[in-house]
Amino acid sequence: MLDGIERLRQISPQDFAIFGIQNLAYVTEVVVDEQTRFAIHAADGTIVGIAPDRALADVTIRQNDLEPVSVH
Repeated sequence: MLDGIERLRQISPQDFAIFGIQNLAYVTEVVVDEQTRFAIHAADGTIVGIAPDRALADVTIRQNDLEPVSVH
Protein backbone atom coordinates (compact mmCIF):
# COMPACT_ATOMS: atom_id res chain seq x y z
CA MET A 1 0.00 0.00 0.00
CA LEU A 2 2.76 2.46 0.88
CA ASP A 3 4.39 1.83 -2.50
CA GLY A 4 1.16 2.91 -4.22
CA ILE A 5 1.00 6.09 -2.15
CA GLU A 6 4.60 6.91 -3.02
CA ARG A 7 3.82 6.46 -6.73
CA LEU A 8 0.86 8.82 -6.43
CA ARG A 9 3.14 11.45 -4.91
CA GLN A 10 5.30 11.27 -8.04
CA ILE A 11 2.44 12.23 -10.40
CA SER A 12 2.87 15.58 -12.12
CA PRO A 13 0.07 18.15 -11.83
CA GLN A 14 -0.74 17.65 -15.51
CA ASP A 15 -1.05 13.88 -15.11
CA PHE A 16 -3.13 14.42 -11.97
CA ALA A 17 -5.59 16.53 -13.97
CA ILE A 18 -5.88 13.83 -16.64
CA PHE A 19 -7.40 11.52 -14.03
CA GLY A 20 -10.45 13.78 -14.11
CA ILE A 21 -9.97 14.98 -10.56
CA GLN A 22 -11.24 18.46 -11.34
CA ASN A 23 -13.01 18.77 -7.98
CA LEU A 24 -9.68 18.88 -6.12
CA ALA A 25 -7.34 21.76 -5.46
CA TYR A 26 -3.95 21.28 -3.90
CA VAL A 27 -1.95 23.48 -1.60
CA THR A 28 1.79 24.06 -1.49
CA GLU A 29 3.93 26.27 0.71
CA VAL A 30 5.55 29.18 -1.12
CA VAL A 31 7.67 32.11 -0.01
CA VAL A 32 6.38 35.57 -0.96
CA ASP A 33 8.22 38.68 0.19
CA GLU A 34 10.27 36.51 2.57
CA GLN A 35 7.12 35.14 4.26
CA THR A 36 5.62 31.66 4.05
CA ARG A 37 2.31 31.64 2.19
CA PHE A 38 0.10 28.87 0.80
CA ALA A 39 -0.50 28.65 -2.94
CA ILE A 40 -3.78 27.15 -4.12
CA HIS A 41 -3.41 25.17 -7.34
CA ALA A 42 -6.01 23.82 -9.75
CA ALA A 43 -5.59 20.15 -10.62
CA ASP A 44 -3.58 21.11 -13.73
CA GLY A 45 -1.02 22.95 -11.59
CA THR A 46 -2.20 26.49 -12.30
CA ILE A 47 -1.91 28.74 -9.25
CA VAL A 48 -5.35 30.19 -8.65
CA GLY A 49 -4.71 31.96 -5.36
CA ILE A 50 -2.38 32.54 -2.43
CA ALA A 51 -3.47 32.54 1.21
CA PRO A 52 -1.60 33.75 4.29
CA ASP A 53 -2.16 30.45 6.13
CA ARG A 54 -3.17 26.86 5.43
CA ALA A 55 -6.52 27.13 7.21
CA LEU A 56 -7.60 30.03 5.00
CA ALA A 57 -6.40 28.18 1.90
CA ASP A 58 -8.57 25.18 2.86
CA VAL A 59 -11.62 27.36 3.59
CA THR A 60 -11.21 29.18 0.28
CA ILE A 61 -11.00 25.89 -1.60
CA ARG A 62 -14.09 24.49 0.12
CA GLN A 63 -16.05 27.70 -0.53
CA ASN A 64 -15.46 27.03 -4.21
CA ASP A 65 -16.91 23.51 -3.95
CA LEU A 66 -13.53 21.83 -4.20
CA GLU A 67 -11.70 19.44 -1.91
CA PRO A 68 -8.27 20.54 -0.60
CA VAL A 69 -5.35 18.13 -0.73
CA SER A 70 -1.71 18.51 0.29
CA VAL A 71 1.27 17.91 -1.92
CA HIS A 72 4.48 16.77 -0.26
